[in-house]
Amino acid sequence: MDKIAAALGDAARWRIVEQLADRPRSVGELAELTGLRQPQTTKHLQTLARAGLVTVFPLGQRRVYALESEPLHALERRLRELAERTEAHADERDVIARYRTAIERESAVADQDRWADGRLFSFERALAAPPDLVWQYWTDPELLASWWAPRPMTIVDAVLEPTPGGRAVLEYADAEGNRYRSEGSVSTARDSERLVFTLAVLDAESAISFSGQYAVELAAVPTGTQLRLDLRIDQTTVDAVTYIAGIETGWNQVLDNLAEVIGEGAASRRTGTSTTDKD
Repeated sequence: MDKIAAALGDAARWRIVEQLADRPRSVGELAELTGLRQPQTTKHLQTLARAGLVTVFPLGQRRVYALESEPLHALERRLRELAERTEAHADERDVIARYRTAIERESAVADQDRWADGRLFSFERALAAPPDLVWQYWTDPELLASWWAPRPMTIVDAVLEPTPGGRAVLEYADAEGNRYRSEGSVSTARDSERLVFTLAVLDAESAISFSGQYAVELAAVPTGTQLRLDLRIDQTTVDAVTYIAGIETGWNQVLDNLAEVIGEGAASRRTGTSTTDKD
């Protein structure tokens, strides 16, 4: 497939293929139709032949080339697969588009520091696990690291110590090696019920870009746990635009991650295996 795609990626070879789609042709005829010199045409035909796209028929002193349909069908099938995969994940493209729109919107109003102070965000999720287990996913560092980063970020450090005055730390990295760190503390920790903490997002010089107070409420329901997360931001700087624009998208992603890993854990428990065993 790589050879086929590379062979067809040249404009001159594509013109040759278009001419051969009508009928087999000689080198001279193809050179005349495409505006290429015969030596160039011959080299392009050799490349197409190595990719299996054309077959050469020596006819005395003439060499006639014919286009093969099967490699084109193979390429068609591969392109169809890629198109279907792209359509299946169109929601992820939409997330990026919405994030870009949010950045533009916030940039238009971020004219001075404190521009977004007091803004509130709320999120809810129904989780297929009891509150005590959901609590562990928030307070156990290993479990916390399994979900607390938006795609495609990776967790470097994640801590929420479930005691008043306990540390709150989140640091993740992107594929380019950039790191994003937040630090704060826990103010309220009622086991399996309520967790309140602050996190200040730090810039490259460890100055605060903005700070947020987070309140996590867990309520038992027949299907497991109803989670509610409330966030209030302050200490906002102009440079925090991209962070604040991504709050809604980012938290929706990580809460979806949480629901997914808890769901996988519930499935493992039903079948008698653990997540560790499955790995």
